Amino acid sequence: MALSLGMKNSNKMLGQMKSKVGLLSLIKQSSCTCSMNSHYSKTPLTAAPFARAFKSPDSNFRFSPSLFLARRFESIKAGKQLDSFGSSVNNQFLDFPGGRVAFTPNMRFISESSEERIPCYRVLDDDGQPFPDSSFVKVSEGVAIKMYNDMVTLQTMDTIFYEAQRQGRISFYLTTSGEEAINIASAAAIKNDDFVVPQYREPGVLLWRGFSMKEFANQCFGNKADYGKGRQMPIHYGSNKHNYFTVSSTIATQLPHAVGAAYALKMDRKDACAVTYFGDGGTSEGDFHGALNFSAVTEAPVIFICRNNGWAISTPISDQFRSDGAVVKGRAYGVRSIRVDGNDALAIYSAVHAAREMAIGEGRPILIEALTYRVGHHTTSDDSTKYRPVDEIEWWRTTQDPVTRFRKWIESNGWWNGDIESELRSSVRKQILHALQEAEKAEKPPISDLFTDVYDVSPSNLREQEHSLRESIKKHPQDYPSNVPI
Repeated sequence: MALSLGMKNSNKMLGQMKSKVGLLSLIKQSSCTCSMNSHYSKTPLTAAPFARAFKSPDSNFRFSPSLFLARRFESIKAGKQLDSFGSSVNNQFLDFPGGRVAFTPNMRFISESSEERIPCYRVLDDDGQPFPDSSFVKVSEGVAIKMYNDMVTLQTMDTIFYEAQRQGRISFYLTTSGEEAINIASAAAIKNDDFVVPQYREPGVLLWRGFSMKEFANQCFGNKADYGKGRQMPIHYGSNKHNYFTVSSTIATQLPHAVGAAYALKMDRKDACAVTYFGDGGTSEGDFHGALNFSAVTEAPVIFICRNNGWAISTPISDQFRSDGAVVKGRAYGVRSIRVDGNDALAIYSAVHAAREMAIGEGRPILIEALTYRVGHHTTSDDSTKYRPVDEIEWWRTTQDPVTRFRKWIESNGWWNGDIESELRSSVRKQILHALQEAEKAEKPPISDLFTDVYDVSPSNLREQEHSLRESIKKHPQDYPSNVPI
């Protein structure tokens, strides 16, 4: 009797499922294709048309069949746009969750890679001049000048702080040398309400948003004015005021966090998105793949910016993956993607500007792979000449410098000259040196700050640890910094 009742209930459930499937099949299927070239025009574009143009099919795209991306909650059946391998068997199809799949009598495996590499979007040539048929979002003189000022400031700050570490004044540092355009141009293309979830090589985003030289120096010295109260290692910046999540050196863990933040913005109907950064090495972490899939399924407004600089510390990209970089990984998860010249500030600005409009306006994640090169060492703990040729580094430093290229463009527009350049670099250097000196002299946080801000009421084990530390300092004062208040 129990078996009979179970079969009866199962048949009833099956009937209900068939009814729902039939209803869902009547809902209009929405699909999209990503354009890589057909959106181009010969004149600078305003942001909205530039973003809309990404929706059009691209006849030159290597994978000519359309990208079938079933929109969530809209349909479980496909329309007529399908990736196929030859003609179907007697026009037979399988209605499968996610879309209708055609049968084929031909056994063909999907190739591990396309015959041609995905092209790289670029606006400015090596001499800072736009290509004749290039398209880009128009940048005003004021924005362009601020972009260049901040790139020079970031470059100068890196030089001085790096030297300070070599002098033993701070314990650690890493530079953004060669990647200034990715930092500043991407920051210029988003809004201050957007959440930034960084890796660790994006201080330029904070700089663009108003983080001062003094605030950078306070963090690196871990003094009393440091927002992290000296608990973090240098360059682990963070700022609630600037919607900039605190840096964590663990690779790719920030990516799922960014998706969650973006989904929260979507649920709150905010006109904002989340932007997260990572290196090419981060694509080998499970968090990268989980984050892309998570973002596609939830249709979270998040922009993933991969700084593919050729090296994950000493691991070259040839040992990192066999795919055509990071850009092709987006399609596998249903994420619209583009490859951009990371040393071209105008290209980065335009791509991120368009990505933001799509992410928020269409409710979707976007993956941007920025091709660049890490001109400096990975950190002050690294010597990159041990694993890559010096002439390779110098070629990128001298011929592909993003700051120099952007300067040539603003000079050609009549917005910049040598006199302004000299004045800027002199002024910036003085400001940074002053901030460094002031932060170095500032008082350190008290010992008690090591044990606060986690529990409302400190538990017994933390109280015991604090007492033990204080006793140790009393017994062995020579082993502890003398400028830390007890």
